[in-house]
Amino acid sequence: MDKLNEALRLVRVFHDKKIKDLAAELDVSPSFITDIEKGNKKPSLELVDKYAKVFNTTKSALLFFSEEIEKGTSKSKCKMLIRDYMLKFLKAVEEKAFKDECP
Repeated sequence: MDKLNEALRLVRVFHDKKIKDLAAELDVSPSFITDIEKGNKKPSLELVDKYAKVFNTTKSALLFFSEEIEKGTSKSKCKMLIRDYMLKFLKAVEEKAFKDECP
């Protein structure tokens, strides 16, 4: 799964938004959202822009997860570390929310 697909899923979960509700806001089908989140389809830049508006962020913040980072430089290592920690944080939030819902 692409990191962008995972990030879009985790941002949705973080905001406690159901797939069907997000699909309605983005004017796409729920199955299309599911395919994106599973990595079966790639979102267009237009769709990423819509995600950004729904979640009150920027397109560039979301695209950070899909950015190809050149290996070897200290700056690239820092970017990869930040990206990975952000994903881990969102996954931890998802797990806590799941535990709270299913005691």
